[in-house]
Amino acid sequence: MIKPHGAESLTPLYVVEDESRANLIREAEQLPSMQLTSAAAANAVMLGGGYFTPLPGFMDRADALQVAESMHTVGGLFWPVPILNLTHSAAGIETGARLALRDPNVDRHPVMAIQSVDKVETLSDDDLEELVQQIFRTNDTKHPGVSAFLTQGNVLVSGALQVLSFSYFATEFADTFRTAYQIRDAIERRGWRKVVAFQTRNPMHRAHEELCRMAQAATGADGIVIHMLLGKLKPGDIPAPVRDAAIRKMVDMYFPANTVLITGYGFDMLYAGPREAVLHAVFRQNAGCTHLIVGRDHAGVGDYYGAFDAQTIFDDGVPAGALQIEIFRADHAAYSKKLGRVVMMRDAPDHTEDDFVILSGTKVREMLSAGNPLPEEFARPEVAQILMDHYRTQSA
Repeated sequence: MIKPHGAESLTPLYVVEDESRANLIREAEQLPSMQLTSAAAANAVMLGGGYFTPLPGFMDRADALQVAESMHTVGGLFWPVPILNLTHSAAGIETGARLALRDPNVDRHPVMAIQSVDKVETLSDDDLEELVQQIFRTNDTKHPGVSAFLTQGNVLVSGALQVLSFSYFATEFADTFRTAYQIRDAIERRGWRKVVAFQTRNPMHRAHEELCRMAQAATGADGIVIHMLLGKLKPGDIPAPVRDAAIRKMVDMYFPANTVLITGYGFDMLYAGPREAVLHAVFRQNAGCTHLIVGRDHAGVGDYYGAFDAQTIFDDGVPAGALQIEIFRADHAAYSKKLGRVVMMRDAPDHTEDDFVILSGTKVREMLSAGNPLPEEFARPEVAQILMDHYRTQSA
């Protein structure tokens, strides 16, 4: 099986042994505490699950700025996005202390991790400007990732973690949420050697479905891991339970049995385009996948990134040998009226736009909200029905 990033084996920070975890939870009740931001809580979940192997915890200022500038830590580890615990005030938090980190997304804010505080540092305005400009390629606060980042605070609390909870992901998405080590175990049990991962924050339409088949055929993969984001998105995006139900229906009805592993991960969407695409590759390698589909405007938003910037960063930003996982480069896919099937648009140079069935996101939402069926060339009817039911409920 493919090795994890930067390590011989995964380094999940979740405390697996029940008695040890219970003892730490009791200890945490006597410790000073801070409530995490949603982004920091998501980072803790990813660190706990081994997705962020080999990081031992939250980065300090020097690593954050170095990663933002060069995609390497001060120690030389290749890493695309700073993994941070930001807050507005560190009053009562001392260097060298043990700190109980509380979950912002669960009632009564239970402890989800204990952090050994290495440093408490204040980021300057220049530091924040540098971070957002490098990570997001813009400092425009209309960008949802920039806006979310800048609302977290400017006090950085770094240090190693012992993770005690996977927050609401393990309970609300018990059939879908999986850690990196659980996905590795599932791949190994199936005897898959080549595995292609598909990242999604949306329900999967016919084009997404066919992209998975194309990538599997092109890479010779034994199986597909559909890996859906379960954390926070921008307002107006379809909630995770609806996406989950739609994807399961599609796989059950239109893929051969035992060829697809449906999983999800607990992380908030960054909308960081190219940098986020590289982060997606890192943690899919940690989950045991050998290939990742990177499509048009992968992890992008609005017009902040070029259509294929998330692919070209692997050519001009990722050093040779930094990652073992390989990229399957996908173009926009759509149903061809001429050919009677879904194709990547780059493979149909004789087509005009009118030869494809293409619907904008706005048009899809309008049709679903009105209770109108989507064209079968665009979406499987069973999937469209789940989405229509959701929009009908929203508008009721």
